[in-house]
Amino acid sequence: MTPTLTLLAAALVFVISEMTVTWLIARKLRNNGIVDIVWSLGFGPLAVIALLVTPPLAVGSHAMIRWVSVTALVLIWSLRLGTHLLVRVRSHHPHEDVRYAKLRADWGAATDRKMFGFFQLQGALQIVLSLPIFLIHLDSTGAEDYFGLGLTGFVGSLLWLAGLLGESLADRQLARFRADPANKGKACQTGLWNYSRHPNYFFEWLVWVGYAVFALGSPWGWLGLVAPALMLHFLLNVTGIPMTEELSLKSKGDAYRAYQRTTSAFVPWFKKTTTNGHQ
Repeated sequence: MTPTLTLLAAALVFVISEMTVTWLIARKLRNNGIVDIVWSLGFGPLAVIALLVTPPLAVGSHAMIRWVSVTALVLIWSLRLGTHLLVRVRSHHPHEDVRYAKLRADWGAATDRKMFGFFQLQGALQIVLSLPIFLIHLDSTGAEDYFGLGLTGFVGSLLWLAGLLGESLADRQLARFRADPANKGKACQTGLWNYSRHPNYFFEWLVWVGYAVFALGSPWGWLGLVAPALMLHFLLNVTGIPMTEELSLKSKGDAYRAYQRTTSAFVPWFKKTTTNGHQ
């Protein structure tokens, strides 16, 4: 098989196995929220698979520098997010995340069967979102400038770093706010949350922009732009902001409505002034 087909076949075998095992564990635990943990952690092994199945190159070659670098970026991001979600899911267990509890209520007796298909779709999404990483690993030309990363690899790495640091900071600020009982029923407006209602989502998206920019230096690299575009759609229109805002309005009411009127939903920006002249 060609390197492309070998890579896709290996990735497909991995995600099917990964999500099947996850479904079996989730079924036993009666907590489908663990798929979020596995989904995040699964990108690391996919990047390693891409590194291992591509044609061997001399250690230290420019292409190898790009391959190892992007694999390291994915592993670091994947481990951080997966660990963060593990802590969150463990804090709720045995109660499911409200999204999965709602699906369980809607699907009733068909929950296990439908969840199997849902988990497999999550695995397919992992492959689609990994397209920028795969394109980088399928490119053996390399680059001599910008520490062997090329201009796009260097800029993409900087965007990735900004996204990782921003998302980590936003998660810590929100966790610290929620840990204070005095803040119950209030909207978090400390740190980055003063400039965006969902800074964690924005910086998560920036990580994917970084991967896509990195891939632009490879043949057909523009195809990798599908990853941040798809992630942006999910965050803005599907399971990200819409569901989070709905839950926040139920739990915080007028406090969150006031937050919505003054604070950017996604991109961090300055507060808006309301009609009465106050922020």
